[in-house]
Amino acid sequence: MSGRTPPGLSDYALLVALAAIWGGSFLLIKLAVETIPPVSIAAGRTVVAAAVLLVATLATGRSLPRGGRVWALILAVAVIGNVMPFTLIAWGEERVDSGLAAIVMGINPLVTLALAHCLTADEKAGPGKIAGMLLGLAGVVVLIGPGKLLMLGDETLRYLAFAVAASCYASGSLINKKLSGESFRGVSAGVMMVSAAILVPASLIHDRPWTIDPTMEAGVALLLLGLLPTALANLMLLTIIRRQGAAFFSQINYLVPLFGLTYGVALLGEAPPVEAFAALALILSGIAFARGGKPRPPAERA
Repeated sequence: MSGRTPPGLSDYALLVALAAIWGGSFLLIKLAVETIPPVSIAAGRTVVAAAVLLVATLATGRSLPRGGRVWALILAVAVIGNVMPFTLIAWGEERVDSGLAAIVMGINPLVTLALAHCLTADEKAGPGKIAGMLLGLAGVVVLIGPGKLLMLGDETLRYLAFAVAASCYASGSLINKKLSGESFRGVSAGVMMVSAAILVPASLIHDRPWTIDPTMEAGVALLLLGLLPTALANLMLLTIIRRQGAAFFSQINYLVPLFGLTYGVALLGEAPPVEAFAALALILSGIAFARGGKPRPPAERA
């Protein structure tokens, strides 16, 4: 965008801070899922985030979106972009290390490119992007193992849950583009409120949360999960894109899986297999290949 100053130290610090927060979501989910069921984790984080984002929206003089079409799109984003991936990731982490989950979720930008290529007329992938997608797919295959993919055991299904969650995030981001004319803060609050409205009854029916006895560690992890990667990250994302644009922001795709893997090793004592590092290298290389074209910046509205 014309008139934008080159990225400075504060811009990179904000980008790294956001990557650290998003990468930490896998750690927090792993801590919470020890004693809290996946649906209740998804419900709890959306309730906390919805409250924070609604307050942030109203405090800045914005309002929630209006109109049936807008709320229909918000419902779609909530279900596909929050309800499904939040639940799938938590379910997957019941049996899979947090660092490995972060690696698989690193394919998110590549899935977004693949879906955009298939579903839009103006975002077709060239040879470089196609090569990037294939490298990312190869990374997932290396991490899970061809043999396990053919067997489709419980652990393999958990890995595939992460891949489906990445596809959900990608699909949600494409739907979210149709809301580009609306207030970013208002839409974020609306999406999180609808997500909570779906997940809370689901938690009450499926998990009967009054029967759950979470540890203090799990409760704190769930609270932080709602406050940081689910709520605060939304506001930080907007700040970065407004300051430096979507192309600068896209560099975060290299950092999030690295932070997720590092947290798992340093704080949870996870020991990733050699295949994990090979998979991470393939996925990050795929992102590098796929960055042939700069993404279009979203509408700059708060």
